[in-house]
Amino acid sequence: MRNTAQYILKRLLYMIPMVLVITFLIYGGLELTPGDAISHMIPPDQLANVNPEQLEALRESYGLNDPFLLRYVRWLGELLHGNFGYSITSGVPIKDILLQLFPATLELSLAALAISSVLGSILGILSALSIGDNVLTVFGMIGVSIPQFFFGMLCILVFALDWAILPIGGRMAPGETGIWNHFKYLILPASVLGISLTAGVMRYSRSSMLDTMNKDYIKTARAKGLPEWR
Repeated sequence: MRNTAQYILKRLLYMIPMVLVITFLIYGGLELTPGDAISHMIPPDQLANVNPEQLEALRESYGLNDPFLLRYVRWLGELLHGNFGYSITSGVPIKDILLQLFPATLELSLAALAISSVLGSILGILSALSIGDNVLTVFGMIGVSIPQFFFGMLCILVFALDWAILPIGGRMAPGETGIWNHFKYLILPASVLGISLTAGVMRYSRSSMLDTMNKDYIKTARAKGLPEWR
């Protein structure tokens, strides 16, 4: 138990520099893109009518004229204090947006994880036992290679538009109640994400199963005459 806690703590400590590097790269990438927060806050048709002095005053008030490193450190400090800022399009606090979307995100993630874990484990075991190994290997390669957004659009085209058996998106239509009405909105996105993750889980399960089947205690059990299904 102590070793497990030390391992988890070590992995969490390793994540700190990784998160810092990722946020720095993203912040630097946004710095290199054309425009700034002011150009996104003001519509293009209104931006042409704003004089340069007003734009400069806005940039100064938001601290956009400060050096890049100073702005990054200031942003990181606010983030550590729980201040995620405001949306430049709606003006709503980003914390409120995250809290509003988190339940749906968690629900979708857990559903996709359940699908990929069950389906990937079963297919990986079957592949390791040489039951349709070649077909499943090809399926795994295709699953790893195909982009999720393309697979998602293809499923929307077939199941939502052509066959019209599942809704295109959303969580619940106005006026609808009941578990099934909510569940049918979850089927398509959860299946797309779950099947996309299945290929990776299947390959991992297959390699783990093959490794286990070559252990000494398995060979000893075979030598004693135990049937393969045991």
